Amino acid sequence: MSAAFPRQARVRARAEFDRVFAHGRRTASPLMALLWHDDGAPPRLGLAVSRKVDRTAVGRNRIKRQLREQFRQLRPALRPGAYVVVARAPAARATGPALREGLQALLRRAGALPVPAADGTMPGSPAAAPTRPSAPDPTGQ
Repeated sequence: MSAAFPRQARVRARAEFDRVFAHGRRTASPLMALLWHDDGAPPRLGLAVSRKVDRTAVGRNRIKRQLREQFRQLRPALRPGAYVVVARAPAARATGPALREGLQALLRRAGALPVPAADGTMPGSPAAAPTRPSAPDPTGQ
């Protein structure tokens, strides 16, 4: 899957937003809410950042830009479906890295993104398998 953010990677139509709001799985944090509807199609993102979040267009666009970039980077690892992110008022005061980390945490909590192993490898890889301690040497050496 390409790292670009093409038109087909976006939730654009009102009917699609309505379907996600009606049937989507909801996960929330103080910064934003995530709704995810697993419809089998490649991952698509819809953003809802109202004037209640930030009165200025510059502020709303900054939030959308940060979230869009994080989604673009994570898209190859995401499960299929339509994702809609609804920003909340504290997002206006959040830094870019905080917004990106918040989205990543919500995706993990929703089950749309695999949780990385503690040692930094992907879950299920041989390096991520737990190792058993060896039996003590019976000779005491």
